[in-house]
Amino acid sequence: MRPSGRSPDMMREIGMQPGFSAHAEGSCLVKFGQTHVLVTASVEEKLPPWMRGKGEGWVTAEYGMLPRATHTRGSREAAKGKQSGRTQEIQRLIGRSLRAVTDLKALGERQITLDCDVLQADGGTRTAAISGAWVALRLALDKIHAVTPFAVDPLPVQVAAVSCGVYEGTPVLDLDYDEDSVAHTDGNFVLTSKGSLVEVQATAEGAVFEEETLLRLLRLARIGTDAIFAAQRAATGR
Repeated sequence: MRPSGRSPDMMREIGMQPGFSAHAEGSCLVKFGQTHVLVTASVEEKLPPWMRGKGEGWVTAEYGMLPRATHTRGSREAAKGKQSGRTQEIQRLIGRSLRAVTDLKALGERQITLDCDVLQADGGTRTAAISGAWVALRLALDKIHAVTPFAVDPLPVQVAAVSCGVYEGTPVLDLDYDEDSVAHTDGNFVLTSKGSLVEVQATAEGAVFEEETLLRLLRLARIGTDAIFAAQRAATGR
């Protein structure tokens, strides 16, 4: 029995509140159970120097956790003067995941920054951030399109992410903290709505795992991302 009482293939309750921020071009408050992440999309009609003149745009991401997002207070990374390796790794993952489904040429010479701020953490913060970032990006692009129509949709498919792992010998979907902290195998799966894989991160935490276990986790991930895709469509009206 999982601590939450969920069946192995059951997601936590998914919530996506679009337009949560009044000022950002696109925003979404995404909830995977007790994990809550605010994602905002900011559009700039300019590019970093190394991108200029290429005839395409750029999508990037930043990630951070509020000091009391967890059970004990964590120090602000800004106060330390540098980001942790974990933070850098997660925000690069978010950026890669969103660029994988974005037509950067269709975007034009502009940059969109996705800020992912963890308000409350209970496992799966990076997967919630990726899933909510797609909504924020979609809304920002729709706002651009209303003023300057795109010839081609820069975001033709959805992307979502979910965690899967082996808890007490059983492959399970969407781990919360109680499961993630003791899981024998921990994985994060990033998939598109067309069924393609963007990224798979799977690690043997307490015991090695077999190929069949990885495939079972992937099958669970497809169940989870299908539920997330439906929530994304509901949030964006698509």
